[in-house]
Amino acid sequence: MSMYYYLPARNVFGEGAVKECGRLLATMHAKKAMIVTDAFLATQPMAADIQGYLKDAGIDSVIFGGAEPNPKDTNVEAGLKVFNKEQCDAIVTLGGGSSHDCGKGIGLVAANGGTIHDYEGVDKAAISPVPILAINTTAGTASEITRFCIITDTRRKVKMAILDWRVTPDISINDPELMIGMPPSLTASTGMDALTHAIEAYVSTMATPMTDATALLAITMITQYLPKAVANGEYMKARDRMAYAQYLAGAAFNNASLGYVHAMAHQLGGFYNLPHGVCNAILLPYVEEFNIIGNLNRFRDIARAMGEKVDGLSTDDAAVKAIRAIRRLSGQVGIPANLKELGVRREDFDILAENAMKDACAATNPRKATKEQIIDIFEKAYEGAAQ
Repeated sequence: MSMYYYLPARNVFGEGAVKECGRLLATMHAKKAMIVTDAFLATQPMAADIQGYLKDAGIDSVIFGGAEPNPKDTNVEAGLKVFNKEQCDAIVTLGGGSSHDCGKGIGLVAANGGTIHDYEGVDKAAISPVPILAINTTAGTASEITRFCIITDTRRKVKMAILDWRVTPDISINDPELMIGMPPSLTASTGMDALTHAIEAYVSTMATPMTDATALLAITMITQYLPKAVANGEYMKARDRMAYAQYLAGAAFNNASLGYVHAMAHQLGGFYNLPHGVCNAILLPYVEEFNIIGNLNRFRDIARAMGEKVDGLSTDDAAVKAIRAIRRLSGQVGIPANLKELGVRREDFDILAENAMKDACAATNPRKATKEQIIDIFEKAYEGAAQ
């Protein structure tokens, strides 16, 4: 079986890296870029600064501030109208996963026609989008480097998982200076999203030595630096290390894929419009408790990567320490205790579980579940009962 490895062609890191965006996009012969971001960032000096860097490189730009949290098909449609009206030939995404995914969706439909719904699934497009440069402002989703594009179908209330190598941005920029403004709660939820990426990739049925290496290092770095970034958002070393860690986690899941945590979290986000990182963080220990018998050795490795002492323990005992470490880190950074706190309703578990089993991320989970078992995981996460 052939294994592929996907990443952007160029990736830029470090304080002040955002200033390179104009020069980099100019190398792709862009004349007019649409900056895809959210309503808040669209009004902030950061967006105006980026327009200035583009202008200095001879690139005109227009701002589309319509990327909502859990971006919707309607956001893609609205952005496409602006893109075509303004005759843009490049896209710059600015923000976290919502902005990046919205921008990818706009680029995909602009190049291929139809609607975003036509591309749900794996590699459905025929033509690559216009050049995409992704500027990241959070340390979590890694959407700035992935072939994943997650868009909510507002009619079905389902998050569509679009996996297509063509939507991988051409250039990514991770500048920790842009992440200083994240409040502690957003730092925590995006950081736990990154941890989920790394763990799910490491236990995925498609894991390879290349994804293992990036996943394990990401797990260690997140365990070490996420609490510090939450405690003091201006601590630049923690911001810098989290930028690298979320990138490493992204490189892992972009190529090994994910599992039931994301398959289930996608349903919660699509159905209730809940924050993706928080849903992942709450579900993570319960899904991995279910998964643990699928590969005890790998969970022992995760425990060790999270700083647990496992030498001399049986594989079973060592593996369980990974679940405890996940719960401890989640508690340290202030993640809500259960799904009940988020307003999730028990009567919806049946349809949520049914849709989760259809999600593309479910295919690579290390243990196969029945619908009833998925409902049981939702039940445990709803009450927040530690096992």
